[in-house]
Amino acid sequence: MLSRLLICTWCLLCSFRAFSQEAVVPVFGLKEYQQRVQQNNDTLYVVNMWATWCKPCVEELPYFDSLRTEWKDRPVHFIWVSHDAKSRTKQVADFLSKNNYTAEVFILSAGNPNVWIDQIEPKWSGSIPATILYKNGQKTGFHEGDFPDKKTLQDFIHAKQ
Repeated sequence: MLSRLLICTWCLLCSFRAFSQEAVVPVFGLKEYQQRVQQNNDTLYVVNMWATWCKPCVEELPYFDSLRTEWKDRPVHFIWVSHDAKSRTKQVADFLSKNNYTAEVFILSAGNPNVWIDQIEPKWSGSIPATILYKNGQKTGFHEGDFPDKKTLQDFIHAKQ
């Protein structure tokens, strides 16, 4: 029941962002992040850790967006987790709007990174971009660093499904 409530709340936030002139991106803590990405279903969640100030992150976003569009009828869901400061919700929303990105996005604000990074992925140094795959509530793949092209990203996702 709680997961349904979270999803419904998220749908309301998406609707608000899509129709509001003063759109902002929601801010999630670690618990909310885990509840969102560790869904116990057959959907593959492709989680991209990025930030507007990270040049390699911004350069690879079109690959994620292109696959998100191409695979819209498949059980694959892309979530972009921004590492911008929680005070930059409007700026992140403006960046997304300017680039016509409509993926699910939230800012992760979870306190001390030395604590939460290991809880997300022990192998992760904390640098971005990073990509984490989840399916049936479990992590199925992790990649630290940028993808040089869409095919490399696609191959990574296919290999970890």
